[in-house]
Amino acid sequence: MFLANRVNNLFDEMFKESFFESPAWFNQSQMMKTDVQEKEGNYLIDMELPGFSKEDLQAELRDGYLTITANRNENKEEKDKDGNYIRRERFTGSSKRSFYVGDKVKQEDIKASFKDGILRLTVPKISEGIEEKKGYIAIESEI
Repeated sequence: MFLANRVNNLFDEMFKESFFESPAWFNQSQMMKTDVQEKEGNYLIDMELPGFSKEDLQAELRDGYLTITANRNENKEEKDKDGNYIRRERFTGSSKRSFYVGDKVKQEDIKASFKDGILRLTVPKISEGIEEKKGYIAIESEI
């Protein structure tokens, strides 16, 4: 009887909501937290991307939208002294965020840097008479 109750409790725990939720470090509401401020004729965008490297990030301007994409591929392996797996986990995922910056902004006018898990973008306010060019924005190593 005691063993049956323990098995039932284990089964109940497995099917609780929290069992099927994403890991805490991958909570979508926590990823890509962004601050936008207006300063000296520009918009300054600071986006928190902890755990990502510069190579995981991509910034693209298309049709007046600045889109930031963060991709992560992670493998964790733990083995015992004989090389047998104790735990082996893999994660592949991506997050994306877009901001409308205007159809007159050019790619070369946007500056981007990444340091200490913060992506900083400087986007000029919309200027009349300038046409947008489609393309990717280089992300520098320091803010």
